[in-house]
Amino acid sequence: MRLSLCLALFVSIAHGQETIDSGSSIDGNKSISIQVDGDPLKITTTSRLAGAVHSIRWKGKEFIDSADHGRQLQSACSFDALSDEPFWAERYNPTEAGSRRDGAGNRSTSRLLGIEVADKVLRTSTQMAYWLNPGERSEGRLALNETSCSEHILHKRIELGTYSDPHIIRVDNTFEWPQSENHRFAQFEVLTGYLPSEFSEFWKVSSQDGRLLRLDDGPGEQPDPVILATADGEFAMGAIAVGHSDWIVSKPGYGRFRFEAERVVKWNVVFRHRELPGLSNRKASFRVLVIVGNRDLVARLIWQAITLGDSLR
Repeated sequence: MRLSLCLALFVSIAHGQETIDSGSSIDGNKSISIQVDGDPLKITTTSRLAGAVHSIRWKGKEFIDSADHGRQLQSACSFDALSDEPFWAERYNPTEAGSRRDGAGNRSTSRLLGIEVADKVLRTSTQMAYWLNPGERSEGRLALNETSCSEHILHKRIELGTYSDPHIIRVDNTFEWPQSENHRFAQFEVLTGYLPSEFSEFWKVSSQDGRLLRLDDGPGEQPDPVILATADGEFAMGAIAVGHSDWIVSKPGYGRFRFEAERVVKWNVVFRHRELPGLSNRKASFRVLVIVGNRDLVARLIWQAITLGDSLR
């Protein structure tokens, strides 16, 4: 099956042209599932997280740590808001699942605008909260936003079993932000996954020759797709970006992080763009493949995505 990377397809698939309308009372507690090697792989979203992914479960194993409103499988973006101070992502940081202040609570400052489920596809539109509330600080740095909920809208489409492989989850995102905002720098955490600490082994798939190589703890980004796996290699999750808006010229960074005190590990896929005097675009679309299985299978499918380019068999 062809894997087109053209922007027109992103606009269509990621539904960035319109917000899903599900009425005034929206239930974000939804799920989709598919059989993977004889067991269901199930993705669950919740109202508590404004429709962000709370759980990915397969063969009795939970892949997502969803303790607060900053973990999950979710997306976020950050902007400079024309500040001349050194960039710090959390100062102006629309976040899908909610704000830092939401903590482990049952409500999100983000607003779920719509959600749809059809067969193995789940679509959401979310008005993202700022991670920091006005007046709050991150590492001593004051929030640049003046409201708790942003006017940034995230449109997301999640499809299970794409490209005829049940191990592959395709995630299409479109970020939209208002004409009234002025920025010179944009950072898109297109997708991040927070996993329980038992996914203790960090790996990367070499984009040069497909070798599976160990990664140190970093923390931070490097240019090759990342896999987090259990010590025995039986359970793993990896991600690879396979497309983005044509006005973004940078290549993706793939991060890995270990938070010992919180007993959680993380991967992410990040794109950045700088434009002077200011950003002229108000929409950015991306595609990421999230792959679940054992470590070697995940690595093989990531290598196929690297080598086959616009097709995946």
